Amino acid sequence: MTKRTTAATLCPLLLLGIAACTQPAAQPDTATQLATWIADLSDDAMEGRGPGTAGDVMARQYIADVMAGMGLEPAAADGGWEQPFDIVSIDSTVPETWTFTSGSGDTAEFAFWDEFIAHSGVQSEQAAIEDAEVVFVGYGIRAPEYDWDDYGDADLAGKVLVMLNNDPDWDPNLFEGDLRLYYGRWTYKYESAAAQGAAGAIIIHTTPSAGYPFQVVQTSWTGPQFELPDEGEPRTQINAWLTEEASRRLFDLAGVDYDETLESARSADFSPVPLGLSTSLALTSTVSSERTANVLGALPGSDPELADEWIVFTAHHDHLGVSPDESLEDRIYNGALDNAAGVAQVLAIASKLASQEPGPSRSMLFALVGAEEQGLLGSEYYAAHPTVPPGKMAANINYDGGNQWGRTRDVTYIGYGKSSLDAVVEAAAAEQGRTVLPDQFPANGYFYRSDQLNFARMGVPAIYLDNGTDFIDRPEGWGSEVLQAWTENIYHQVSDEYQPMNEEGEGWNFDGMVDDVELGLACARAISENPELPSWSPGDEFEAARLAALAAVAGE
Repeated sequence: MTKRTTAATLCPLLLLGIAACTQPAAQPDTATQLATWIADLSDDAMEGRGPGTAGDVMARQYIADVMAGMGLEPAAADGGWEQPFDIVSIDSTVPETWTFTSGSGDTAEFAFWDEFIAHSGVQSEQAAIEDAEVVFVGYGIRAPEYDWDDYGDADLAGKVLVMLNNDPDWDPNLFEGDLRLYYGRWTYKYESAAAQGAAGAIIIHTTPSAGYPFQVVQTSWTGPQFELPDEGEPRTQINAWLTEEASRRLFDLAGVDYDETLESARSADFSPVPLGLSTSLALTSTVSSERTANVLGALPGSDPELADEWIVFTAHHDHLGVSPDESLEDRIYNGALDNAAGVAQVLAIASKLASQEPGPSRSMLFALVGAEEQGLLGSEYYAAHPTVPPGKMAANINYDGGNQWGRTRDVTYIGYGKSSLDAVVEAAAAEQGRTVLPDQFPANGYFYRSDQLNFARMGVPAIYLDNGTDFIDRPEGWGSEVLQAWTENIYHQVSDEYQPMNEEGEGWNFDGMVDDVELGLACARAISENPELPSWSPGDEFEAARLAALAAVAGE
């Protein structure tokens, strides 16, 4: 566990819950700033920054104090630093086993945690599936633009739908090939099942299809789960994940060949496959309302003609809180790289922009949003209640994670090819002697897994700057191996902790992260000074929203 809380690292008044911490006048170098902010935000005192917790409150106040210290202005609608919003906490008790029954009366039981994870799909104390038929629905996708419909005319009301993760990825002309779209996200899967009137949905987990091992499902989907308040949208009673090994057992019980059935889903002619199984499952949940907030700071633009247009920087300040497993020696999900590092990079950019003369022509909004780990809730709430009209937002630049391993010859731009911002990133990277690459792991669908998604849905062209993989003074392939190992062994685990560099050269190397701060800064300056607003590429999925947003402000 990270044990470094002292009066020198966290303001003593802050630890007492009193908002009066001031930052020192002298500005340290960027690497020192990053190290300090990351260490403080991922300290055990922050208790993993779970939404609605004391650690969440402490982290938000810490960020606001840092923003105030660098001269930013509070940017919430009420004139303060925070945009509060309600979230519903659902903490479900799940039975130790889940039983499925065939028509002949044979059964198969699956063990909670090791084989399945289930959670309530409704914001109530009871959620239940009762003797429901089980149907395999392929990818669970209805996408008319790709002439793809896994549901057809099947009546799936009240049934439990078993579906594949990801989206079809074998044809570059179909669902963008190996680039995962929103259709491949778990959020879409559950929404899609609910739209069919299904009682439940089960996603078959494999590490390649999810982009992460089953332990990420275990840690992310147990304990309190958070949502924005129900507004009457369709919902399943229970949503679940099943391991690949357990899924094979399920299909064996049904007398259906697992591999052949999954292969049949790789066709636009697929039709739902009733498995001849039934199942029941009941969850009891503790439901409560919590309150968290987005932290908003602004730097007004210096050009009278452009100052009412904004560049929005985002990073999520929340993480997973404390594990409910009391047997663990270390229960705190510190979230150092995910996403104290992203917050620190945005703060570093804000600090540099606030100290530069002249300041940027366009205004800057620094939105450190909450509850991202629970489904991008903070940015979703902001998108529904923006403090700036979407048509006045020039671009969104998002940081989620960071480079703790050293300098790279490249940078990964999530969303590369989608907008005119490509040229901005390319020019800024070239000044650093770096090349720009698209998503290094396109099957993981990172564009749809962080907060830039909700800005894109508003029509705002978005940049998500991520780690490069070609590390200087490292052998070929080293970077990809390190990032994959981090995902498998540290992502969403208590081991995501900050480790200062020691005398043996072990620990975090901030050189690459500093480069990424400078890259984001250069992109912001370039966007700020260009009188033309960025745009989505013709035909992009978010182009129509952009045109509508621009038309709305033009008609004011």
